[in-house]
Amino acid sequence: MTELQHTNLSKQALGALMMALQKSLLEQSDIVPVLEEFKFVNSPEGLVVLNPPLVKFNEETQINFDFDNEASE
Repeated sequence: MTELQHTNLSKQALGALMMALQKSLLEQSDIVPVLEEFKFVNSPEGLVVLNPPLVKFNEETQINFDFDNEASE
């Protein structure tokens, strides 16, 4: 029987996954295409994502967040 080897996600890869989730929530879009585009490489710390997603904030987004914070007070 062949012995299976495993690896874990690095902290960077977990961060990339969380950024993909945040981006899909902010944009109200499907996360699957972003995850399918991830390119991984193995490192001593675990799998690393070579192309993590970028989450961009603009002034309108900031205003919406400020409004949300004021509404919860």
